[in-house]
Amino acid sequence: MPLPEPLEKLVALFEKFPGIGEKSARRMAFFVLHQSQTYAQELAAALIDLRSRLAPCSACGNMTDTDPCSLCRDPMRDKKTLCVIETAEDLISIEQAGIYFGLYFVLGGRVSPLDGEELSPERLDALLSRVENLSTEEVIVATNPRVEGDLTYYAVLDALKDFEGKITRLSYGLPVGGSIGFADRVTLHAALESRREAPKNGNQQKGR
Repeated sequence: MPLPEPLEKLVALFEKFPGIGEKSARRMAFFVLHQSQTYAQELAAALIDLRSRLAPCSACGNMTDTDPCSLCRDPMRDKKTLCVIETAEDLISIEQAGIYFGLYFVLGGRVSPLDGEELSPERLDALLSRVENLSTEEVIVATNPRVEGDLTYYAVLDALKDFEGKITRLSYGLPVGGSIGFADRVTLHAALESRREAPKNGNQQKGR
């Protein structure tokens, strides 16, 4: 039995959500259908606000409705430490864990040859500029513990090859193949506290 066109369209949109299949999308669509008109209007308004009011912070790339974002404006943050992460979602996970008090830089992507994904040269140039402008002493590369995270890590190392400070990476207390966004506070804390220093120029062993 075909669904009515408005319902079918909503189901198709929900199916685009990560981890949502056809049945879950249909359940979500029927949930919205059975709510009040006010709920539907608030949901629509929230989605419009999400797209119209939020934008990447010009300094760090975090999603924000003010520029620069509240983290970059906070005078209490440790400006000598910069945590480089793949997405703003990873930033939120680390920040909510309450284990890190430095500044951030969101790459806005990853290196994944199978998916045709690369880090833009402009974004890597922005990372180098941020490191220089902040007089950063340590860069923590917090990429996810999977093949794509390793490739992204080495791309960041290459971009910072002339950086004279310390470069570290989160420990593999994080499960291999996992995601920072799904790690609990204890795991993130262990990974951050056990971070390893990156090899200096000429000593990178990508196979390890």
